[in-house]
Amino acid sequence: MGDAEQRRYPRVAAPKSLMVAWQSGARRAVSSLESIALGGLFVLTRQPAPIRSMVKLLMDLPFGEVRARAVVRRVTPALGMGIEFIAMTQEDRARLNKALQPMLAMQ
Repeated sequence: MGDAEQRRYPRVAAPKSLMVAWQSGARRAVSSLESIALGGLFVLTRQPAPIRSMVKLLMDLPFGEVRARAVVRRVTPALGMGIEFIAMTQEDRARLNKALQPMLAMQ
């Protein structure tokens, strides 16, 4: 079974201007995104956190900040990490959904 069958939410290529601040343990970084969906993101970083690491995220989207807790599900060495959201407030989820709608419409 490929990735497409396992995805609950459609993903889109993230705008180049979209950055995410993330923290895993004592490590903090700000990175670009390759893709974004309601279920998670692919963060571009040369030093990804290990698989199953907990990650705190902060994104500044057009409709406000979105904070989430996530877990690293996939690592591509020297490229980045796929992370799945595990906790987000309803308000943050609504802001993320509102920001994603125009990106999904352009696909």
